[in-house]
Amino acid sequence: MRIDIITVLPELLDSPFAHSILKRARDKGLLQVEVHNLREYGLGRHQQVDDYQFGGGAGMVMMLEPIVTCLEKLQSERTYDEVIFMTPDGQRFDQKMANRLSMKENLIILCGHYKGIDERIREHFISMEISIGDFVLSGGELPAALVVDAIGRLLPGVLNDETSALFDSFQDDLLAPPVYTRPAEYRGWSVPEVLLSGNFKAIDDWRHDEALRRTQARRPDLLED
Repeated sequence: MRIDIITVLPELLDSPFAHSILKRARDKGLLQVEVHNLREYGLGRHQQVDDYQFGGGAGMVMMLEPIVTCLEKLQSERTYDEVIFMTPDGQRFDQKMANRLSMKENLIILCGHYKGIDERIREHFISMEISIGDFVLSGGELPAALVVDAIGRLLPGVLNDETSALFDSFQDDLLAPPVYTRPAEYRGWSVPEVLLSGNFKAIDDWRHDEALRRTQARRPDLLED
C-alpha cells in the first residue's frame, strides 16, 4: 500500500512513521508513506500557499493552485483509490472505515491548515472527508498520522500475530475484553481462573462476555442499532 500525504508542515510527520509498527511496515515494504511539502508547489518567490478569504473574515485559506498542481502531479503518476481531506466536518473515523481503507492500494491524504482549503478543491478533487472527532486542531497532520497508523497495522504481515488486530476494540462493535500477563498473583490481585484453565472454548466465551459487559458499561452507543 502507498499513502501520499500533502502538508504545509512535513516536519510534524517525521516521528510518527519512524518508530514501532509503522516503521516495521515500511521496512518490510508493506507500507510506503510519502510526505509532500506543499510549499514546494507554492506561488512566487515566497512559495505562497495561503491567502485572504473572499468576503472578508478572520483566518487564511489554503490556495487552489498549489494543491491542484501537487494533486495532478501525483495523479499523473498512478491511480488513487481515494483522495482524502482531513477536516473536522468530515465523516467520523472509526474501525470500520480503517478496515475498508486498509483494502485499498493507493491513497492521498490532504492535511488542512489555517481556516481550511478553497472549496473548489473539495468539489473537484476530494473523494472522502475524514474527521477524528468533534474538535478543532491546528492542522490535519496529527489526524493524518492517526489514520495511517490505524490502517497500516491492519495490513497483512505488519503485526507479528496476524490475528491480533481481529480482537482489537471496535471490531464487531465491541470494546476489547480485559487482558492479563504474568504474574498470575500479585498483592492478592488474581488473574481470572478461566484464563489459566487451558479451556479455550471457555476462554473465548469469557472474553466475549467481558467485551459485551465492558461495552455496555463504557460505550453503550456501540450497541444501539
